[in-house]
Amino acid sequence: MDRTTTSDCRAVISDDHQGLVGAIGAVLPGASWQRCRTHFMRNLLTRVPKSAQGVVATLVRSIFAQPSAEEVAAQMLRVIEQLERLERLFPAAAELLAEAGPDITAFASLPVEHWRQIWSNNPQERLNREIRRRTDVVGVFPNRRAIVRLVGAVLSEQHDEWAVARRYMSQESLAKAGMTVIEGDAEEEVMPALVAAG
Repeated sequence: MDRTTTSDCRAVISDDHQGLVGAIGAVLPGASWQRCRTHFMRNLLTRVPKSAQGVVATLVRSIFAQPSAEEVAAQMLRVIEQLERLERLFPAAAELLAEAGPDITAFASLPVEHWRQIWSNNPQERLNREIRRRTDVVGVFPNRRAIVRLVGAVLSEQHDEWAVARRYMSQESLAKAGMTVIEGDAEEEVMPALVAAG
């Protein structure tokens, strides 16, 4: 992570990898950290018998269905209480949810309009799968430049889609959150620097 390019970062969404969480805290001291809801749910459901996974998943999803930050916090407490009442059945699940509560509800401190985009890192996971799919088609790359060129093209395509075809967050909601909206196309010669580094 580069300190010079991260001053406006307000939130980071990732899985619960301790090294990554530590780096986020060190490099982005003002940013909140949101634990990916999808990864958390997978981890939580491994602590519950298969027969009860649907019930527990529905309870936890009800936290994210609330319309305001206050109601998210209140529902989190209610779900933890319900799981604690069932603690003899799901002690590990109740403990994990109580432990991870603040991490999976960090999204609630940002505007409601952003919640669906920031409570998981699924878009990043999809992008990683697309990069993997495209590099698997090629198989073996003749040199570092070739892979940087292909991955750069995939990232450029995704950037264009998010910026033009399907804006990920509206300019109005970003402005409401106090974030600077950058207009125009800030093309930089980044690729030659990456290739030269290799």
